[in-house]
Amino acid sequence: MEEMGNALLIEELQKEFSLTVPEKISMTGIKEMLSAHVNYLITNNFNLLVSLLYRIDVNEAKLKSFLKDNPGEDAGRIISELIIERQLQKIKARQQFNKGDSTISEEEAW
Repeated sequence: MEEMGNALLIEELQKEFSLTVPEKISMTGIKEMLSAHVNYLITNNFNLLVSLLYRIDVNEAKLKSFLKDNPGEDAGRIISELIIERQLQKIKARQQFNKGDSTISEEEAW
């Protein structure tokens, strides 16, 4: 399940951030790669980062709180952790939704 979750996460990150992520990469590797990209966006295209965070639906209050509570921490790492957390929540929700209620016939579902 974790490998499938990682594959889906990689797919989401490639789509949202136009990142080239190797197929075989650990969660640590994903976090490091995304952190570096987020730091790049902070420095070079902050408006794009804000737009992406909005589209991904990262909780703004939680993000502000984490950044405020961890002033010495790498902002890219904090933001990437929240991005990954949110993407994994969405993946899990889609998987639960796709399981659906198999007792409903196709005709009733429409």
